Amino acid sequence: MTNPASTPPGAAPAAAPPEVVVARLRSHARALFWPTLVLIGVCGATGYFYGSFAEPWENVLVLVGAALVVVLFWLIPLIAWLTRRYTVTTRRLIVVHGIFVHVRQELLHSRGYDVSVQRTWLQSLFRSGTVRINSGLEHPLLLRDVPDAGLLQRVLQDLMERSQTVMSTRRQEQSAFGEESAFWTGRQP
Repeated sequence: MTNPASTPPGAAPAAAPPEVVVARLRSHARALFWPTLVLIGVCGATGYFYGSFAEPWENVLVLVGAALVVVLFWLIPLIAWLTRRYTVTTRRLIVVHGIFVHVRQELLHSRGYDVSVQRTWLQSLFRSGTVRINSGLEHPLLLRDVPDAGLLQRVLQDLMERSQTVMSTRRQEQSAFGEESAFWTGRQP
């Protein structure tokens, strides 16, 4: 980082460091436990009952019913789990979710926010939790059931603190340049 005092008057401040991805997260894979049990049960029941009926349409009905249950109770939860992503960078938090309607939310660390973690007994067992980010808006941003929620909370707080320190330094530099330019142009503040 450059020292603001060593920057010559009228020169532009140094470029901001590039944005770096700190973490990419999804909800805990534990969310796929029950859908996977349904898939195994449906496969077992279909294998047992298929071919045991006298009429061919009854056997087709077993396959159609099994396919419908697999789509509703395994495939849709899997796709929903895969489409919800959380990305933490050095400048912002990005939340992407949605199957048919794609929603992307971004929250800059420089704006400041409150981070808290809520855990159930099962989440405590797996060291996961729901991270609640309150930025003063109407509805807080929830990162549901993320792995190692305590570490994520500490990282977000650290990134927010660094970002606010960098922003305050930039504001001080800009105000210093603003005063110098007013002096050199002959304008009175």
